[in-house]
Amino acid sequence: MANVLERVPVREQDAKVRATNFEEVCHGYNMEEALCEASRCIGCKNAHCVQGCPVGINIPGFIGAIKEGNIEEAYKIIGQSSALPAVCGRVCPQESQCEGRCIRGIKGDPIAIGKLERFVADYALENDIKPAGPEEKNGHKVAIIGSGPAGLTCAGDLAKLGYDVTVFEALHELGGVLVYGIPEFRLPKQKVVAKEINKVKELGVKFETNVVIGKSTTIDQLIEEEGFEAVFIGSGAGLPKFMGIPGENANGVFSANEYLTRSNLMKATDESYDTPIVGGKKVAVVGGGNVAMDAARTALRLGAEVHVVYRRSEEELPARVEEVHHAKEEGVIFDVLTNPVEIVEEDGWVKGIKCVRMELGEADESGRRRPVAVPDSEFVIDVDTVIMSLGTSPNPLISSTTEGLEVNKWKCIVADEEFGKTSKEGVYAGGDAVTGAATVILAMGAGRAGARGIHEYLSNK
Repeated sequence: MANVLERVPVREQDAKVRATNFEEVCHGYNMEEALCEASRCIGCKNAHCVQGCPVGINIPGFIGAIKEGNIEEAYKIIGQSSALPAVCGRVCPQESQCEGRCIRGIKGDPIAIGKLERFVADYALENDIKPAGPEEKNGHKVAIIGSGPAGLTCAGDLAKLGYDVTVFEALHELGGVLVYGIPEFRLPKQKVVAKEINKVKELGVKFETNVVIGKSTTIDQLIEEEGFEAVFIGSGAGLPKFMGIPGENANGVFSANEYLTRSNLMKATDESYDTPIVGGKKVAVVGGGNVAMDAARTALRLGAEVHVVYRRSEEELPARVEEVHHAKEEGVIFDVLTNPVEIVEEDGWVKGIKCVRMELGEADESGRRRPVAVPDSEFVIDVDTVIMSLGTSPNPLISSTTEGLEVNKWKCIVADEEFGKTSKEGVYAGGDAVTGAATVILAMGAGRAGARGIHEYLSNK
């Protein structure tokens, strides 16, 4: 099988059916499919795929265990590096990371590493395979702020080293962006996220919800009054950005954060809940990232005609290729090389979005060709709802209430990349709170770095 060029296809819901429900799109591999796909791996000695993984999973090792039919061993190998494999197997941009480096992909399809990781993780969840924890505690207390991917990863790694870890979450449910930001059809909450968090709990990690650091308590109080010897900040970036164009204050204009939080965390799509959400008959989503795809596909499932408005070309869409492909299959309309200049309103309500056509000019500092407005190209897309998906920045509450914590001009916490060390002794940070909005797996990589930094700090101390 190692010479088979094409990967084993993944079973999915039919596009017309899934566009009307919130059930998971991809069904994943069964045992036979996973064994077949794993057999394509040539077991490179110098595995480039591992170099492309932000958390350094031993990819040849776990795929080798699948080949032998030892799925429990495969899970243990993944668990050495990742606390959230069922999540990563679903939402990681593998095509630009591990799979993008796969030698098998030079002549044929790269190994479906993400789908194999998901298979192993789902098998472990279904069969209640326990993660390997420490034999005994070391007596040191560490506080983690935020229960998103960075915080969960840091907590898991430290717990495996024997630390007494407590995670403080501002919301009433655990999971951070995994719960409020990513829709059910991409990442099931009870089937996957809740069970992954339980695996972290099984390592001995404690969780406290409804604790807003900067209001309920402060980092200084955690250290000085509650006996925590180190703190990791993994609070994410939940402050939405807007364009600053006329009409943005009209009724019917949302940030993608609010829209998705209402849908995902507050269960607005479940008729048994009272949470309101504006479905809209015609919706424009401004932006081209994964969050924009999530908002667009959610609005579509609520019955709207949906337009994604993006100022660059389709080739430059930052969203995952798979997400764009799924959105198109489901009927989302893409208006590329199009830039909004005004929200058209009537009696305070959205009636349309005025845009200009764009063309690509000279390259900017990012290396991409800069979009330039085409003269006299204004036109209006008739919509009743506009969702702005332009990225997010960290909420300054934590940094403004912590003495000696350095931030940059974007209010992101300044932290060392290798260990997550901040300007304040004993305080480490990582994920979106440091980088601004990024991917789940990069946040997890930062969580691992923070755990390394805290372990070194407390070992030396």
